Amino acid sequence: MQKKILWIGLALVLASSLEVNAQYAKQDSTYKKWFVGSSFLMLGNFIPNDQNPPEYLQLNVGYRITPKDVVSFRFKRSIYSWPIGIPFGPSFDAPGLNYPGHARILAPTLGYQRFWWKGVYTSVYGLNAFEKYFNEDNQKIGNGYTLYLDFYLGYQFKFFKNRFFFEPAIGVSYWPVRTNVPESFKAVESKWPNYFIQPGLDFGFNF
Repeated sequence: MQKKILWIGLALVLASSLEVNAQYAKQDSTYKKWFVGSSFLMLGNFIPNDQNPPEYLQLNVGYRITPKDVVSFRFKRSIYSWPIGIPFGPSFDAPGLNYPGHARILAPTLGYQRFWWKGVYTSVYGLNAFEKYFNEDNQKIGNGYTLYLDFYLGYQFKFFKNRFFFEPAIGVSYWPVRTNVPESFKAVESKWPNYFIQPGLDFGFNF
């Protein structure tokens, strides 16, 4: 019985996906050029009893040059208190492995997205991260800059006649430029690489 329900559910998902793609194909000449959106990663702000809340904010604005080529501007703001190269797992945000304080980041971002087949896409983003560093007494101890290059592979799901979309993805963030990191922070993050594997959970509204 459970197997039958599973197959029925899978068939419904595939049918709805085909229907959505068919609707999009018929409307290629009238596709929506602009969109605004954000990321479901902001839900991390509401984790109960989080000792280091990220205060994460993301706003996306994009323009479709063609149905397959998209340029966008993103604005990100967050706070982090762990080495940015530390992977998800038991070490992430673990006692004794965090910074002796925290960093606040503002990151205007430019991106390009290319659709290859149906909803499959790749994208690249350049984040200009302006950072302020604070010690454990919440006193500012310096300013820094990091250039992040983010690469994603994902799939776009469309809903309500292409009015809304959701883009789950897997990505790699790499920072070739990182300046003015306080020595106390640098000592902690020197154990970890200058890249990070991360999910993408963007969503948006087309107009």
